[in-house]
Amino acid sequence: MPRIPLLVIAFFFITSGISHFVVADFFIMAMPDYLGYHKELVIISGIFEILGAIGILVPQSRLLAGYGLIALIVAVYPANINMALHPEKYNGITELFLYIRLPFQFLFIWFVWWAITPERVQNKHAST
Repeated sequence: MPRIPLLVIAFFFITSGISHFVVADFFIMAMPDYLGYHKELVIISGIFEILGAIGILVPQSRLLAGYGLIALIVAVYPANINMALHPEKYNGITELFLYIRLPFQFLFIWFVWWAITPERVQNKHAST
């Protein structure tokens, strides 16, 4: 049985990943102008969120999935910054919320890191 934090992470990323397809236009709008292939990047990130959500629940892939989800959070951070810089595009989302959620991305990175600690420790001991 997966630990509760792993279930929370999986739920968050499966929900977010699916939303990349259900409300793709919202995510495309969040993409910084300097990036190309907005639709493709949204689809790819949605696929990786879903794969990471599944992978973190499987003990054999948990460590790799955790690292992948951390990398994904870092990779999408520019879109979160772009949203905060252009709050006028997001009706119903306050500017304050867009800025407050930026540091929470780092908290979520820590949460994923913490959740895979048993696997990281086990992997460290296995390699020594």
